[in-house]
Amino acid sequence: MALTYQQSKLVRDTIPALREKGEVITTTFYRNMLRDHPELKNYFNSVNQKNGRQPRALTSVILNFASNIHHMSELIPKFERMCNKHCSLGIQPEHYEIVGKYLLQAFAEVLGPAMTPAVFTAWEKAYWVLAKMLIGREAQLYRDFDKWTGWRKFKIDRVVPESEDIYSFYLVPVDGKKLPRFHPGQYVSLRVHSPEGYMQARQYSLSEAWREDYYRISVKRDEGTRYSNSVSQSYFHPGLVSNILIDHMPAGSTVELSHPCGEFFLDINNTSHMPLVLISAGIGVAPMIAIANAVTRNQPGRPISWIHGSRRTVPFEDHVTTLRRQHHPHFRTNIFKTHLAASDIVGVNYNYDFRMDLAKLNPDDLFLTNSATEYYICGPEQFMLEISDYLKTQGVPASRVKFELFSTGDLSFKH
Repeated sequence: MALTYQQSKLVRDTIPALREKGEVITTTFYRNMLRDHPELKNYFNSVNQKNGRQPRALTSVILNFASNIHHMSELIPKFERMCNKHCSLGIQPEHYEIVGKYLLQAFAEVLGPAMTPAVFTAWEKAYWVLAKMLIGREAQLYRDFDKWTGWRKFKIDRVVPESEDIYSFYLVPVDGKKLPRFHPGQYVSLRVHSPEGYMQARQYSLSEAWREDYYRISVKRDEGTRYSNSVSQSYFHPGLVSNILIDHMPAGSTVELSHPCGEFFLDINNTSHMPLVLISAGIGVAPMIAIANAVTRNQPGRPISWIHGSRRTVPFEDHVTTLRRQHHPHFRTNIFKTHLAASDIVGVNYNYDFRMDLAKLNPDDLFLTNSATEYYICGPEQFMLEISDYLKTQGVPASRVKFELFSTGDLSFKH
């Protein structure tokens, strides 16, 4: 049921106070909910809880929703992102009941007398407008999953180092059944037991085109935020699951995966032969390799320009070199490196010895004169924003630029 004009006004009138107390509200919400429902720790990223990222994400979504409650078209991409993440974690309608209860309690605790019965009713209705939208879309996604709607056991068949801090895990289904197709660029959620005794799940892009017998993910070691002084160096909030996988899950270990999903992907059902530009940095290489492999396999004549930024080594370097040789002139590469080794040779394993700068490239490598070129970007958030801004200045419309901001808030459950 839609909100009345007066209820919408009551919700909007509380936004300044909620924005001012946003992190207090969400910290209160998580504390109370997880105290009463510790089983929900199986769904939450404990590292993002500690570093405050998850509370900030929740605050962002709730306030954006409240501010745009009558014109939500700009929020649809964020909602789609949320729904995919929720389905990858197995979020169900009953979880929204719990979230709504503790969220409204947190509002009341922080707002105090300003949370009148009328304001409470208005916010309750607003919450369920949002929740029902998400539940409806998630039901559609779950139907697309067909028979695989929960967690499925996989054996780590082998682990392959791709660089000094990136490792590929080849994952074979324990039940031996054929794996469902996915679009290159999508991810799976992988979960393992944490030292605290509950399950922890993270999303990892699939780094290989679809195979019916195994999935491959590529994982970067997450050392956390570096802190150093004149005496020592340490790291705050290191990655939990990535480090468990790399340090303690050798070949033969068992993990659990959810069905592939995600709204950042190349549609393999689209037989377009228009140019494709892949721009990546760091672990952003993972979905790009999946896209490149899928296209060179299924559309070998489609022009691809892959541009990558790396510090020292380039993940999948030999494989990318092979693709370039096999599919020349349709597959071209440009590598930016910031730290060169004595063995590096310009034009062989790198092209530019500085941070990525698209303005330095031959314009033909960006296919800017082709009005149908598609651009896919993956890497750190600031990197993606800078690259997309540059393409915009070159006249590329947003509709042809695809990237995923992983830190955009979701309602409550965060990757």
